[in-house]
Amino acid sequence: MLSATALSSSFTLFPLSSSNATATTTKLKPTVCFSPKFPTFTMKYPSSSDSVASVRAAISIEKEVSETERPHSFLRESDDQEPSATSSVRARFEKMIRDAQDSVCKAIEAADGGAKFKEDVWSRPGGGGGISRVLQDGAVFEKAGVNVSVVYGVMPPEAYRAAKAAASIDQKPGPVPFFAAGVSSVLHPKNPFAPTLHFNYRYFETDAPKDVPGAPRQWWFGGGTDLTPAYIFEEDVQHFHSIQKGACDKFDPSFYPRFKKWCDDYFYIKHRGERRGLGGIFFDDLNDYDQEMLLSFATECANSVVPAYIPIIEKRKNTPFTEQNKAWQQLRRGRYVEFNLVYDRGTTFGLKTGGRIESILVSLPLTARWEYDHQPEEGSEEWKLLDACINPKEWI
Repeated sequence: MLSATALSSSFTLFPLSSSNATATTTKLKPTVCFSPKFPTFTMKYPSSSDSVASVRAAISIEKEVSETERPHSFLRESDDQEPSATSSVRARFEKMIRDAQDSVCKAIEAADGGAKFKEDVWSRPGGGGGISRVLQDGAVFEKAGVNVSVVYGVMPPEAYRAAKAAASIDQKPGPVPFFAAGVSSVLHPKNPFAPTLHFNYRYFETDAPKDVPGAPRQWWFGGGTDLTPAYIFEEDVQHFHSIQKGACDKFDPSFYPRFKKWCDDYFYIKHRGERRGLGGIFFDDLNDYDQEMLLSFATECANSVVPAYIPIIEKRKNTPFTEQNKAWQQLRRGRYVEFNLVYDRGTTFGLKTGGRIESILVSLPLTARWEYDHQPEEGSEEWKLLDACINPKEWI
């Protein structure tokens, strides 16, 4: 949960659905958390007894409409034609995420050798929309989802005041327009020696409220790419992390160690005392660098997905395995499910606020397994994976 000084942009962008949640009033200063995946702000107010009361505020977002063809752009016409620098960032980020979706889907279909993605296209009358693609029961991939979304909406004034800590206490702005765009993907192979991959890159803006002219437009980037194997092949993990480091080092040598630790910390399953996988990079609310630089950085990270992952898939997709290997993969898939349903912000917001269930659960594998008090034998390959999830390592 992030502080009120900056709205959280931790979201996975998929089609949204409407919510009728309402807000209550209080004199206590809230902390705000927002997920553009689902049209809901969650505001948490500390009570006098140190308990937390969760208060929801509705966001105004139009109902999605199914489309038969992909449009040239999901941007509003005013954004697509406006020559301003910020509008250009919106247009270039949309192009980047759609190019990333195309390149990843093409690479996944080629690696699978026959299966094709099913595509759903949707839009909204006032602007925005998305493309959802899912490949299921392929020769190599059990389930692969690669989705893009462009969203326009209006946040309630309570959220704006909470986010603007420096604003006058007497200032009462009206609803604040926002823009969000992102690409998100989870790739689950069938072979237990081939790792699962997740990546997500996103951009978020708020416009000045209509009754507070001159207020600054807020923006930030977020995202990351992480690897979740069932078995450790050190050369695979080193390759993956070296690609992440290479993308980071092109912009700032502090990025990789900083974002690697952030990834290890974020994907922590508290009730298990272990990480979901072997990490990668993760960053959020990034706006303390030049906007053009961060757009280029997000683009470089998204373009690094295929070279970081596909060589590993090609190397491992046909590796012979036993029923024991498959059972262990299913147990690790169970951990993946636990994290997503209990801790992932976008997923938990959606389940609590009536989001589109197929979009919420698209990241989950087709199959998973739970065994009572399962403990891998010390020194086994399964134990080595678990140890690395409990004690994160520096792979390069």
